[in-house]
Amino acid sequence: MKKIDYLSTLFVGIDIASRTNVASAINFDQEYLIKWKAFPNTQTGTEDLAKEIASALSNHTELKSVIIAMESTSFYGVHAANYLSSCDLLLPFSVQVYCLNPKDVRNYKKSFTDLPKNDNVDSFVIADFARVGKIKIQPWRGSQYLALQRLTRHRMHIAECIAREKTYALNNIFLKFSEFALLRKDEHPFSDKYGATAEAILTEFMTNDDLINAPIEELVDFIYSKSRGRIAEPVQVADIIQTAARNSYRLDQCLYEPLTVSIASSFNCISAFEKELKAIDKAIEKTVRGLNPNEYQILRSVPGIGIVYAAGILAEIGTVKCFTSHDALAKYSGIVWKDNDSGDFQAEDKRMSKVGNRYLRYYMIEAAGSVARHEPTFALFYKKKFDEARTHQHKRALALTSRKLIRLLFGLLDKGTLYSPDKSR
Repeated sequence: MKKIDYLSTLFVGIDIASRTNVASAINFDQEYLIKWKAFPNTQTGTEDLAKEIASALSNHTELKSVIIAMESTSFYGVHAANYLSSCDLLLPFSVQVYCLNPKDVRNYKKSFTDLPKNDNVDSFVIADFARVGKIKIQPWRGSQYLALQRLTRHRMHIAECIAREKTYALNNIFLKFSEFALLRKDEHPFSDKYGATAEAILTEFMTNDDLINAPIEELVDFIYSKSRGRIAEPVQVADIIQTAARNSYRLDQCLYEPLTVSIASSFNCISAFEKELKAIDKAIEKTVRGLNPNEYQILRSVPGIGIVYAAGILAEIGTVKCFTSHDALAKYSGIVWKDNDSGDFQAEDKRMSKVGNRYLRYYMIEAAGSVARHEPTFALFYKKKFDEARTHQHKRALALTSRKLIRLLFGLLDKGTLYSPDKSR
């Protein structure tokens, strides 16, 4: 962050709401230049706000720059931040726009004991938060970062929809074909439980008895056809399926058709979501080009971090220069643990804080899982932590691996060096 001359800076605080934005502007001596003035949260309203700020700057020639701060309240402030950061009227004054964490502003407000009981006073608190140098984040990064961020966040939304639909489908699968749903990963006949062959077994055979009574040769041919010859041992797969069908609970005949329709619908939803995921991935690849190329290439140099994960991380952090240490980056991600110790007692089950950027946390954890599959050092670390845990082994090991990844990424990005497996080991 560049050095700021606070004595010659105008500090503007904006309290964002869905329909109205309230602005206050103060100088370093806390003198009001704009006091609790309301503007519609529209294009024309924000243009009027920019004119008001420019007028205040023009009337006070000692002010050479302006800092505009607002709370990042949902998405209501996006348009205002985008416009004010690139407004022609304010560009001569080295305008910097910041979207603050509401929690930081709320905690700062507690330090005031004599504030008037007025809802509009929040705009003053935000402006004063900037005046005392409390802002520790990077300025608003502009439209290109916003475009990438909307794509990467939407991708996370689609991925969560897929996971949610698979969990929902599994409930219906258990009701219809209980043993098939309970088969563990090493026992399951299909590498993809939600693939085309699994879908055909679950939807084209109405009841478990239909599977049991099907001649083994016909079932083998069915599996071979639906898998397009990709299953190496269709006879063994057919035997596993028929055995599972024999051991599954039987239902009243009236239940099979509704369950089959529900399962088929879930498979259609999963297929549609996966198709959209591929389209989003292509859009992310197109949008990330040329955006912070140095840090992007450093992220891509780590085995297991592809285009999407690198874009997701960059979209949320902008640049590593926002952070003073890997601990600060981990805290921003919410990948830190609360201390539950008391006296001589040390708790084994410490919960992750998760107070941070949930989108960055998602991409860091997903990237950690991928890196652990591609990089031997991380694979050994994941296995070690997995073996140490008594419960929730995968989640705990993955979380600790993601913390290790944050430390690595911060070091690489801070030094501007590509990943080297030899140095890592």
